[in-house]
Amino acid sequence: MTVPSVLVHRDQEVLAKAVAARLVTRLVDVQSARGGAHIGLTGGGVGTAVLAEVAATPAHAAVDWGHLDIWWGDERFLPSGHEERNETGARAALLDHMPVDEQRVHPLAASDRVATPEEGAEQYAADLLKATRPDDHGEVPSFDVLMLGLGPDAHVASLFPGMPALYERRPVVAVHGAPKPPPTRLSLTLPAIRTAREVWIIAAGESKATAARLALSGAGPMQVPAAGARGRQRTLFLLDRAAAKELPPGLGRPASP
Repeated sequence: MTVPSVLVHRDQEVLAKAVAARLVTRLVDVQSARGGAHIGLTGGGVGTAVLAEVAATPAHAAVDWGHLDIWWGDERFLPSGHEERNETGARAALLDHMPVDEQRVHPLAASDRVATPEEGAEQYAADLLKATRPDDHGEVPSFDVLMLGLGPDAHVASLFPGMPALYERRPVVAVHGAPKPPPTRLSLTLPAIRTAREVWIIAAGESKATAARLALSGAGPMQVPAAGARGRQRTLFLLDRAAAKELPPGLGRPASP
């Protein structure tokens, strides 16, 4: 796994703008080299804010939205269009405003579309496998960017400390009894996350400070899931000053004044 780099921005607003600019640049670079790209989205306040900033910047016109495969790292097992679904937030903030190819938008199953979350997990795993190429060497396409939020308990996606999903080798699992509502979710597992070329962990606010410190401390992923979320080529922790306040001196590099 790659050694993480840490970039610290002044506040959440600057963080969202900076990550949006970085994301557009990354997608343009990948598409210039290969034609298409795969991205994994996250929800939450800062994750959705990043997508809104992508929509707001004129630079988004440089992305070939019709040749972008869009995935999610996790989802709440709720009905289609529910306001708490990550897909709903992503569509409102960005996707509904871009010329995406709906055949290349891959939401995790909603509770009104499948009988059980287990069926939804199997369906998503099959979709991921179908999108792989020989050079992916696995069951998941190599995401060019997989964005993940960071919970105060150091969870990423819907992988919570000490829960059985952390021991899974399958790429996608149903999560029951999550400590953060809603309790039933679908999530990529750590092996699937680690297939990404780049993993970006994005966090803002003092409530994430301890989690950020633990995730970068060498802790084990069963107790600190974010410590196990690493990209094959690059891992970035993109934080605001409040989320970085507990990091050891010198660990985080200031990215803005």
